[in-house]
Amino acid sequence: MAKELEKLRVEIDALDKKIQSLIGSRAELASAVAEVKKTAKYSSSFYRPEREAQVLRTIIERNDNLVKDKDMAHIFREIMSACLALEQGINVAYLGPEGTFTQEAALKNFGHAVSTLDCGSVDEVFHEVEKGNANYGVVPIENSSNGVIGATVDMLYSQDLKICGEVEVSIHHQLMMADQSKDIEVIYAHQQALEQCQRWLKNHYPKAQLKSVASNALAARLVKDEPNAAAIASEVALGLYALERVAKNIEDKTGNVTRFLVLGKEEVAPSGKDKTSLLVVAKHEAGALFDLLSPFNDQNINILQLARHPMPGIKWEYLFLIDIDGHQQEAHVHSALVQIAKKVLKVDILGSYPVTVL
Repeated sequence: MAKELEKLRVEIDALDKKIQSLIGSRAELASAVAEVKKTAKYSSSFYRPEREAQVLRTIIERNDNLVKDKDMAHIFREIMSACLALEQGINVAYLGPEGTFTQEAALKNFGHAVSTLDCGSVDEVFHEVEKGNANYGVVPIENSSNGVIGATVDMLYSQDLKICGEVEVSIHHQLMMADQSKDIEVIYAHQQALEQCQRWLKNHYPKAQLKSVASNALAARLVKDEPNAAAIASEVALGLYALERVAKNIEDKTGNVTRFLVLGKEEVAPSGKDKTSLLVVAKHEAGALFDLLSPFNDQNINILQLARHPMPGIKWEYLFLIDIDGHQQEAHVHSALVQIAKKVLKVDILGSYPVTVL
């Protein structure tokens, strides 16, 4: 058995050497691409969301070995991230501090070779990208349990950034504290996390005081120095802040997923499988909603989301966040958008972008 294991390990080492060499060859090609773009005075970002989506889809489609499709795609995600870093350094702003689900979403989308900038609020993420301190920003837009994130919709309405991608992250909440032998008197978490775990908390810690903070990662950071306090946060935060796990996966509903948006300043070309997001201010009259939706029906366009949201600063007025199948450059989508613009008070096309792959 020992000889057989040694033989297999030698073969693995030989394959690892080949894989490493091939990755090096890919990196050289990526650097050559960067030089061509620089020579041509390429004005756009070297990061192309539509191209990366196409590559990852192809990897999944042709995968025919023991490694799972998604795992194979994640491996290539990191290879692409490292190669992109050779072409152009990218800085990504996210809703921090370190250890949030938003940071997880940013790294899932861009890979670990990017630089990141943690921000204290959704507003700050938008502003950092707008000012050019970050190339891209990542913010939460909706949760499968709690619905649309109002702060993000408000900023989409007031800012001019484009949506250039989306990321989905499965949400699992961990209860943690500095010393789990201590009694829990107070529990810190983001308000959404408290809501998503309210039944579990009521059953297990009915007397604990629940305190809402700006993020779950901040909650984890706070309890490091508070002996009778616990935090609800992610698996990453558990290790990052060296805390002890009190309970695992305490969310009330299984399958809890948060969708995040990637924000930038440039529009994204079609990838072959895209969605388009828009904000619409409808006329304040009977049948207005039906009227604005009819062009989608006429063009056989699937509406993926329709969410009503209060218009910032105006009482009893609402706007609609709408996600549809297709890219705005496709003829039938373009036709529908032109017709809608004639029927409403205002329409902002937030962007067309690839449907999430990972």
